[in-house]
Amino acid sequence: MKKQNFKLSSENMQNLESYSTILQKDISTIINEALQDYFENEQKKLLEKNLENENAMTNLDYDEFWDGVEL
Repeated sequence: MKKQNFKLSSENMQNLESYSTILQKDISTIINEALQDYFENEQKKLLEKNLENENAMTNLDYDEFWDGVEL
């Protein structure tokens, strides 16, 4: 995996340092937990969006569904 450089704002860095002390967790653990939560939330959003799109494609009213069907 290629390493990527990234920058944190000074506010985020200060928060990380503060919460690291308060929670007695190292900064890497806090970042990894935060990213895990972020990815889980984004996955939920994507699944919900896909479900909405799928429902939008299949939600036909009675007349649309039966149009052209002869019984």
